[in-house]
Amino acid sequence: MASFNIGGLNASSRRRSVHSRNATVERRNLITVCRFSIKTLIDRSCFETIDDSSPEFNNFAAILEQILSHRLKGQITWFGYESPRSFWDYIKVACRKVSHNCICSIENMENVSSSRAKGRAWIRVALMEKHLSEYISTALRDFKTTRRFYEDGAIVLGEEANMLAGMLLGLNAIDFSFCLKGEGLDGNYPAVIDFTPYLKFTQSSDSISSDEEELRTLGSSGSESSTPENIGPPFNMDENSWYNKCKRVEQKYRLTLEQKGYLEELVRLRETQLSESISQKKLLRQKVEAMDMVHKMEKEQLEYIIVELQDQLKSFHSLDQLSADVSLSQTSLDPSHLEDGDGKQDGMNLLSEGKEDTPSLLGLCGSLTSVASYKSLTSLKSSEYLASPTTDMTSPGLTPSGVDLYKEDL
Repeated sequence: MASFNIGGLNASSRRRSVHSRNATVERRNLITVCRFSIKTLIDRSCFETIDDSSPEFNNFAAILEQILSHRLKGQITWFGYESPRSFWDYIKVACRKVSHNCICSIENMENVSSSRAKGRAWIRVALMEKHLSEYISTALRDFKTTRRFYEDGAIVLGEEANMLAGMLLGLNAIDFSFCLKGEGLDGNYPAVIDFTPYLKFTQSSDSISSDEEELRTLGSSGSESSTPENIGPPFNMDENSWYNKCKRVEQKYRLTLEQKGYLEELVRLRETQLSESISQKKLLRQKVEAMDMVHKMEKEQLEYIIVELQDQLKSFHSLDQLSADVSLSQTSLDPSHLEDGDGKQDGMNLLSEGKEDTPSLLGLCGSLTSVASYKSLTSLKSSEYLASPTTDMTSPGLTPSGVDLYKEDL
C-alpha cells in the first residue's frame, strides 16, 4: 500500500513537472518567434511599405494574437458554462487609461462585429498610431485586471511580459498602412503562425571544416588510378565555406543594424519622456513659487489686520478708562451742594432768564459734556468767586422787598 502511494505521488509530481516544462517551452517559443517577427518586419520596412499584404506582418499579427490569448480565461454564462473569450475583452478594459485611446472608435466600427475582429482592428490602429507598446505597457501595469482575465502561467503574467513591451518599441520606427475593411479582420477563423521563416538551419564553421577534412582523407585514400578531378570537391567546399561565412557576417550586420535602430528609437523615446518630465518639473516649480508668493502676501495682510485690531483694542481700553474717570468724578461731588438745589436752581433760572448766553460766558464755563468744563463749573460754584443765594437771603441785611428790588434790577 505504501509503495502504491509513493508511486502515485511520483506520477503526480512527474505530471506537474511535465506540465510546467510544456508551459515554459510554450511561453519561450512564442516570445522568441515574436522577437524574430519584429526583426523581419523592421528589415522589410527598409525596402517596402508594410500593409495587409505583407506576409511578415500577417505572421506578426498572428503571433501577437496568440500571445494575448495565451491562457485567457473563459466567460461564465448564466447557466454556469464557460464560453470562449477574445483578448479584445481584456484590452478594452485594461487600456481605458491610455490618453487619446482608440477603444471607443473601434467599438463603434460598423463593419467589425465580432470580438476577435475588433481585436485585430485594434492591433492595426495601434501600429499606425505608433502606440502599441504604450497600450501593452498600460495593460500590464493594471495587474488586478490582468489577473482577472488570465490564468496562472500566462505570458502576460510572467517575466516575459516586460520583454514583450520592450520589443514592441522597435515597431514605432515603421510607418504602417492598413485597410480596416479587408479580409484580415475576419474573426471567423483563428490566426495561424507560420514558423518556416524562422526554422532555417545554418551549419557551423566547425562542422564545415570537419566535412572538408573527411573529404580530403577519402580522396587521399583512393586508388592510384585516381585522376586529378578528385581534387575538385574540396575546392568547391572551400568556396561554399567562404560563401557561408560571408552570409553569416551579413546576417550579423543586419542584426546589428536592427538593434541599432531599435536602440535609437528607445533613446529617442527616453529623451522625449525626459523632456516631458523636465517641463512638468518646471511647471510644478512655478506653481510652488506662485503659491509661496500668495501665501506671503496673505501673511502680510493678516499681520497688518492684527496690528490694526490691536490699535483699535488699545483705543477701546482708553475710552473705557475715560468713562470710568467720568463716573468717578460724578460720584465724588459734594452731596450737600446737590441737596439744596431748589434755591440754587431758582437763582440760576433767574440769571438765565435775565441774560442771554454770550460767547464769553460759554468760553468761561465751557461745554457741560466734557469733564474739564464740568470741573470748572463746580469750581465756579464755590463761595470764593460767587455768592451763594441761600446765604444772602438768610443774612439780616436782606428783606423780601430787597429781593424784589434785586429782581427788578436784573
